[in-house]
Amino acid sequence: MRYGQRDRESGNVEDRRGQRGPIFRFPMGGRRGRPMGMPGGGRGISITSLLIIGGILLLFGVNPLDLFSRGSGQYSQVPQLPRLERQTKRDVPGRPYSEIPGLPGGRQTTQSTDDKKRFVSQVLADTEDVWKRVFKRFGRNYTEPRMVLFSGFTQTSCGPGASAMGPFYCPIDQRIYIDLDFYNELKRRFDAPGDFAQAYVIAHEVGHHVQKLLGIADKVQELKSRMDPRSSNALQVRMELQADCLAGVWAHLNDQIKDRLEPGDVEEGLNAASQIGDDMMQRRTQGRVVPDAFTHGSSAQRARWFRKGLESGEIADCDTFNASSL
Repeated sequence: MRYGQRDRESGNVEDRRGQRGPIFRFPMGGRRGRPMGMPGGGRGISITSLLIIGGILLLFGVNPLDLFSRGSGQYSQVPQLPRLERQTKRDVPGRPYSEIPGLPGGRQTTQSTDDKKRFVSQVLADTEDVWKRVFKRFGRNYTEPRMVLFSGFTQTSCGPGASAMGPFYCPIDQRIYIDLDFYNELKRRFDAPGDFAQAYVIAHEVGHHVQKLLGIADKVQELKSRMDPRSSNALQVRMELQADCLAGVWAHLNDQIKDRLEPGDVEEGLNAASQIGDDMMQRRTQGRVVPDAFTHGSSAQRARWFRKGLESGEIADCDTFNASSL
């Protein structure tokens, strides 16, 4: 991706790295909210650590073994994404960043002290610029999410967060949580290298924030609360695939506006979406595929919906809830 040291960095990044994580006390009852995000992997750990992490995953509603999710049927109660007038490259003919209406003026901002933080701050800034513009086109205000960088464990309004969970979005505090070591895992363990693969991770979580602002996330949680686990997870898969599609929409529009994509970037993003599909994750962790335990969608589904948004650039094309086939 075409980023430089002078590109704008978001001011909505909170750096908790190096802070000692809290000692968690796990409640016996339910929780008010669950994080939404992308599964990640940890490094070599002991049996005790696995049990702790398993408890955390279960606390967040992510059963490491046997949850269901394959979408079917119609979900007409879920709010629909608005359809906007389509734009092409001719609508933003390569104008410099500072000349684009509705976007901040200059590129120069305070630079981060490390490359990883700088990159995620620049990507988050691009999501802010694009989604502000999109929301304005259908008469809404876009509230920017915050991104929290942490190491190991951190506390969230949704409960305890752990690096082993991968990046996730908490709809209660409207924050994205990420341990930047996940990117090392993405490259080494999941065979998904590249800066666009890393940007896709952030764009997916921002997609969940867009769902929250449009009322989709709250409606899905309400519907899930009345469903059995099988149906609930089927609905959750559609939620995750829509976030993948919205990540693709962002990449399309961001390239229109700022000419960010380089040769090979699209392939990096599609590979990342594929490598973290539920079927690929299950093969790595348990040596077999259990479709009824999918929570985010298969590799083919995730890549398909990311590509759909990337090629279309139209958020209304991301209606996974009423799609007859995922």
